[in-house]
Amino acid sequence: MGEQREQWSSKIGFILASAGAAIGLGAIWKFPYVTGTNGGGAFFLLFIVFTLLIGLPMLISEFVIGRGSKKEAVSAYQKLAPKSGWTWIGKFGLVGCFLLLSFYSVVGGWVLTYAILATSGQIIGPTADYGALFGSITSTPWIGLVGLAIFLVINVLVLSLGIRNGIEKANKFLMPLLFVFFLILVARSLTLEGASEGIRFFLQPDFSSITSEGVLYALGQSFFALAVGFSCLVTYSSYLDKKESIPTAAVSVVGMNLFVSLLAGLAIFPAIFALGFEPTEGPGLLFIVLPAVFAEMVWGELFLALFLLLFLFATLTSSFSLLEIIVSAFTESKKRTRKRVAAYSGLVIFLAGIPAALSFGVLSNVQFFNLSIFDATDFLVSNIMLPLGCLLISLFISLRMEKRLMEQEFLSGNRLTNRFFTVWLFLMKYVVPLVIIVVFINTLGVL
Repeated sequence: MGEQREQWSSKIGFILASAGAAIGLGAIWKFPYVTGTNGGGAFFLLFIVFTLLIGLPMLISEFVIGRGSKKEAVSAYQKLAPKSGWTWIGKFGLVGCFLLLSFYSVVGGWVLTYAILATSGQIIGPTADYGALFGSITSTPWIGLVGLAIFLVINVLVLSLGIRNGIEKANKFLMPLLFVFFLILVARSLTLEGASEGIRFFLQPDFSSITSEGVLYALGQSFFALAVGFSCLVTYSSYLDKKESIPTAAVSVVGMNLFVSLLAGLAIFPAIFALGFEPTEGPGLLFIVLPAVFAEMVWGELFLALFLLLFLFATLTSSFSLLEIIVSAFTESKKRTRKRVAAYSGLVIFLAGIPAALSFGVLSNVQFFNLSIFDATDFLVSNIMLPLGCLLISLFISLRMEKRLMEQEFLSGNRLTNRFFTVWLFLMKYVVPLVIIVVFINTLGVL
């Protein structure tokens, strides 16, 4: 038999876990490289606007659905809209999380590999070629597959421990440490000679460099960075106590996410320009620039090793939320144990991740629309499925979920008035779906 449904032990535990779901690859790995390839400051400004006007209301929506139903993602929609097509939103999220984990875990394997190499002092050196090192790691089949396997094993072990003893404890310890080391990295990056050009690139908007595709990327990144669209946080919020404030928790998560994104940009872009790299490096940007920055520091090897270990932990906290939606969906009935479902899920995701792990090596010639398997999966998930998932959730809020229940969950545990609820509901009914649809149409070249 399965275990009884758990709850977070505290609001801070829930906030850190939710922030951990967002902060990781979304803010630290992906944000710098998509910003670098899409115009710098203009992209960052669009990302902030989309995060506040679209991402924040979406985050509150997933929290409201999750706590309002007290069910994981699939069962939540079944409970709130029984015997209707709306129940497919949770199943859509389940498939999306599976696909996302299939390439996300590949990057997690890269981070794990770098952490091991940095700990043993094998990255920084007087003749080191960081670009060549990244190419070697990503193109060597056994490195990619072993890294993928170990990353997923760690996920399975933590998820097997449950909500409080696994996910919550890991986030409470690891997230504060990540902030401390990020601040150290930013301080060093900003003091490099020539850093000012990178600061201008990141913080001074130039809208002539933004394309319609860049706008879609900014929208997709706002969803990816907050882990909304696939109902991961519907599952997380189903463990939240009724006395806690949903809007306060959501604002805290968004604030932490934007702060980390700012830190990521200030850590990476000044160093890119100071050290002569190009901001359009792509997915390998972080792995190539970070070692070069730490190489300029006293005790750089030590700090690189510590940062990569913490980056690994942040990557894991994000993957926990993705795996949790899958595990909780198959343990809700109490007919299957958490440990068994976590193990089977990890195995299936490993098999699904093999093509992405090999797409920079033996499968590099396999292309879809001129994209590698890894990049094609990333584009499908981040720029098609996540916005579509957000659109479906916004329509569910607008057309199906009971207003009284939404208001009750929104106002519970805080002193906010109905005016704030009305504003949130207006955004979810009119602004969020309209923006998503317009961005999609514009990307297709209709506008």
